[in-house]
Amino acid sequence: MPVFRAVRGSPVLNRSFVPDMSPTRTTIHAQRSWLVPVHRFCDAAAISIGIPLAAWSKPHELDHRLVALAAVAIVLHFLIAEVTGLYRSWRGTATDQEILSALGTWLLVLIALIALASADNYFDLPVSEAIRWGATTALIMAVGRITLRLILRVLRMRGINTRRFAIVGVNELAFQLARNIQHAPELGMHLSGFYDDRQTSRLPQIPDDVGVNLGDIDQLVEECRRGETQIVYITFPMRAEERIKKVLEQLSDSTASVYVVPDFFVFQLLHSRWTQIGGLPAVSVFENPFYGVDGLVKRAVDFALASCILLAVSIPMLLIAIGIKLTSPGPVFFRQKRYGLGGQQINVWKFRSMTVCENTDVAQATRNDPRVTRLGAFLRRTSLDELPQLFNVIGGSMSLVGPRPHANQHNEGYRKLIHGYMLRHKVKPGITGLAQVNGWRGETDTLEKMQKRIEFDHQYIREWSPWLDVKILFKTIFTVLSKQNAY
Repeated sequence: MPVFRAVRGSPVLNRSFVPDMSPTRTTIHAQRSWLVPVHRFCDAAAISIGIPLAAWSKPHELDHRLVALAAVAIVLHFLIAEVTGLYRSWRGTATDQEILSALGTWLLVLIALIALASADNYFDLPVSEAIRWGATTALIMAVGRITLRLILRVLRMRGINTRRFAIVGVNELAFQLARNIQHAPELGMHLSGFYDDRQTSRLPQIPDDVGVNLGDIDQLVEECRRGETQIVYITFPMRAEERIKKVLEQLSDSTASVYVVPDFFVFQLLHSRWTQIGGLPAVSVFENPFYGVDGLVKRAVDFALASCILLAVSIPMLLIAIGIKLTSPGPVFFRQKRYGLGGQQINVWKFRSMTVCENTDVAQATRNDPRVTRLGAFLRRTSLDELPQLFNVIGGSMSLVGPRPHANQHNEGYRKLIHGYMLRHKVKPGITGLAQVNGWRGETDTLEKMQKRIEFDHQYIREWSPWLDVKILFKTIFTVLSKQNAY
């Protein structure tokens, strides 16, 4: 759910204005988190511990030079972390995003150290030890953050390190927001109530699962001024611009953090993110999630993992090629044009499993299809016919995980029947996907089956993370072994 923060304007002062110096009930609470020094200490410890572990084979070389190198690395890490925002609040953010930020920061530190070592031989470190140090420190940083998250989850579920939040507006969006936070106790956030100035008769009934006391805006402002409520979410519809402005003006007399939650759920969001156009904020509705570091990470993992798998299965692939050539006339490989990233046509490679090898107007394979050869039936049941698509992954036209590519004529037919069908092409097609590991693999002989595939494809794009790819790859192994809907 997209959330953006409201920026409060500063009042314009004139020379004739005399401020009221009488005491107020406003309480200002310094938002100092004990997590920042803890994270800094853990990162410094990870860097320091990594040095002796990297030099374990030569303990006699653990001298003042390495100690100085560790000290320089810690200082560089703290400086670069300020640029990358590593020590900001990660409350409400996925664990993998924090870990990726930590690893990215450490990578920049290593690059800076390499540059320093090339300029000064005093800090020279053998390549093997530098690799061990980098990998060991990265592992300790990741494990440390996961451990801290688990500790925080326990503490926050017991009421420690929590914050109170309020929701302005009584509507379905407000209820969904309350449920989302309620179902994530690790956030350590407790709802103080819903607030709305409209008459009770005009308000929808608050569901029992989120039901709390209801108050008006003036009551909320007083709570925020006293510091009893630290976070406020405004869930008025986007068309209620004047109401939003009025609430923001009232809350500007407090130190609460205020967020506006736009009701974008009225659109079919694919992957949303904020951007700027000449200084003006804009939010994407249909967007590719693989931009920036995420795109580089996914491409690097695809290339490395596909190359390793290709090396491991090169001999079985050779045997399959020989078997196809000996058991039926025709080429070893089947190449078909399908839609790739951005709807561009790509050539998808497979081992030929049928007696026919048309590139267009191919009817989808069905159970006991007479076109399938005896060896082809085995290849299709075990998904071995998909192995040549590793070349597509290495070449960059496909990914290991993503929406499965459909034949062009299927695309042209279903795009007219299923709303948002073509949005699946906002990312590269994959050898396996979320739909396939959830049972929607194989023949799509009904419109409902294809709709379910598209729903999972959209869910994958919305919720993508490196860990989701890992889970899909592991589930693919069991899906292939089950041979479900494979023919």
